[in-house]
Order: sequence, then structure tokens, then C-alpha cells
Amino acid sequence: MGATSRGNRWATRTQFFCSGFIFATWGVHVPTIKAHYGLDEAQLGFAMLAAGVGALLGITRASRWIGRHGARQVAGCAGTVYALLIALLVLMPGYLALLGLLAAFGLVTSLFDVAINTDAAQLEAREGTHLMSGMHGMFSLGGMVGAVSGGAALATGLGVQAHLLAVAAVMALAVGSSSIRMLPKPASVVGDADTRFRLPRGALVVMGVLAALGLIAEGAIYDWSVLYLNQELGAPQQQAALAYASFSAAMAAARFGGDALRARFAPAQLLRASALLAAASMTLVLLTDLPWLALVGFAGVGVGFANVVPILFAASAQVPGVEPSRGIAAVSAAAYLGFMAGPPVIGLLARVSSLTIALYTVVAFAVALAASARYANAR
Repeated sequence: MGATSRGNRWATRTQFFCSGFIFATWGVHVPTIKAHYGLDEAQLGFAMLAAGVGALLGITRASRWIGRHGARQVAGCAGTVYALLIALLVLMPGYLALLGLLAAFGLVTSLFDVAINTDAAQLEAREGTHLMSGMHGMFSLGGMVGAVSGGAALATGLGVQAHLLAVAAVMALAVGSSSIRMLPKPASVVGDADTRFRLPRGALVVMGVLAALGLIAEGAIYDWSVLYLNQELGAPQQQAALAYASFSAAMAAARFGGDALRARFAPAQLLRASALLAAASMTLVLLTDLPWLALVGFAGVGVGFANVVPILFAASAQVPGVEPSRGIAAVSAAAYLGFMAGPPVIGLLARVSSLTIALYTVVAFAVALAASARYANAR
């Protein structure tokens, strides 16, 4: 593998790392946002819904913009804005302004995600090897480092705004500099190439439904795990941040080994075993009242959900006659519908019952994913 190829790989890995780090910073500060704006669980859920709506809007534009400008340019621009917006989380004058900020946050997040996944799929095609799980492993590693560093910042008394500004500056610099080394726009994505967004059809429908099941459950952990440990089990916020960290660390480790597993096992087998592990681990989290045991459970959930999205995104980029960016965008749209619906549903359920009961939806969707895993081999 030449120096240029290694540089392309590491540039894209860095982008995935930054995406995870920024998202983890949001996850660590969910309790901060809740307290700062005086929100209940339902209001917080609808704030997350605003981010989901923005993400869907971004996805409907992503394939066209990537087709026109290339994944490298879209990743550089959207990722830099994504990083900078994190600095504004506690500076909004009120709840409505927060909803607007999170809608913009979701929009650039989805553009960045589709761009870097498209680039990873193009790398897989060019080099003829499995890379997608390892790329998503970098996302999870970024999430782990972001969560641990965020918890450490809270523990040492660093101000919330100082922490957010530092993350924004470092991540914007990393995203911008890494985008320069990503793959240039391929010659096949020019002229009359059809890169318009369309709702998924055929095999893409199946992949989209499975991705939605996985992201509903995975997104619930990202958005609610810190608050769960803090509010339901009484852990201090700096310790509660470890819920996200343990989930992300385990997911990262599983994803770094995921490409070898993808080469050895059929997608349906791997999805079924993974989903059952996630369901069992989440049940442990919700039945124990010991924070350390809950952390073990969150790690098991991370391993369980680790390879769901890499498998499905890689497959969506290989559908005959469909540009990789359009296949990924179509499946991402279905996945983000789940990601968008999950937080407010959990928030509403938590409001009428408890967060513990609401999070049993993660178990339910993991079981549904296991039951539907046989369709992962659909063509």
C-alpha cells in the first residue's frame, strides 16, 4: 500500500474519529442542556427531534451535493461547521433558539456522515478490502475519547463553555486539515450521473429498515445513557459520562475486529448474534441498581450494535446501478427516521412512566433486529 493510499485511509479515519468526538461532547452535555434550559424529558426529546429533522433535510441534499462537489469537499465544509456549532450549545437565548441550533446541527451532521461513509465505500472499492467496520470503529473511539475527556473536564471544574470552545476549535482544525487528504471526486460521479435523493426501493428498503432498528436503539444509548446513570442510578455527572464512554469503547473494539468478522460470517448470522447480545446486555443495565454493573451492560450493548451500521452501509454502497452516495443516503434516510423518532418517544414514555421503563424500547428493537436479521442477505 503506497503512501498516498495510507494517507487517504488515515484522513478518512480521522474524520470518523472527529465525528464521534463531537457527537460524544453533545452526549456528555445532555444533562447540562437539560438543566441549563430547564427542560423536562419530553422537551429534551423534542429538542433531539429537531436535530433529527435537520438530519433528514441534510440527507435529502447529500447525494446531490456529493455528486456535484465530491465527498472530500462536502466533508470538509459540513464537518467544520458541525464542529463549530458545538460551541453554541449553552449560548442560545431560549428553547426555540435551541431547537433551531439543533436542527442546523443535525443537518450538517448528516451531510458529514454521508460524505465520510461515501469516501470509505470508495476506498473499499478501490482497494478491494473490508474497511467500513474499522472506519466506524474510529467513530466509536472518538466517542470514547470525547466522553472520557468531557467527564474529566467536568471533574476538574473546567467551565462548560470553555470545554465546548476547546472542542470546537480542535475538531474544526482536525476536520479541515484531514479533508485535504481524502480521495478526490471520482470521474464516475460527474455530468449526467443520477445522484438525486430517492426513497429506498428493493434491497435498499430492507437495509433501511434494519438500519432504522439499529439506530433507534443505538441513538437511545447516545442520547440517554448519561442521564440514565445520573438520574436513575444517582451517579454524579462525571461518573455518569462513563456510560457513554464504556458503550463507545466496547463498540470501537468490536468494530476494529468487525472487518474480519464480516469476511468470515454471513451478514444475517452476524446481525442476529449481535442483536441478541445487545438485548441481553441492555436488560442487565435496566435490572441492576449498581452503576459499575450498568457500565458493564452498556459495554455489552456497544459490542452488540457495533457492526449493524457498517454492514448495512457497506452493502448499500454496492447495489448495482446505484451511485454509492445515493445508496448510502437512501439507507441513511430510513436509519435517521428511526434515529429521529427514538429520542422523543423515549422522552414521552419517560414522562408518563420512568426513564428506566422507557429504555426497555432498546431491548425491544434489538430483539426485532435479531428476528429480522435473515433479510440482511436480501438482494
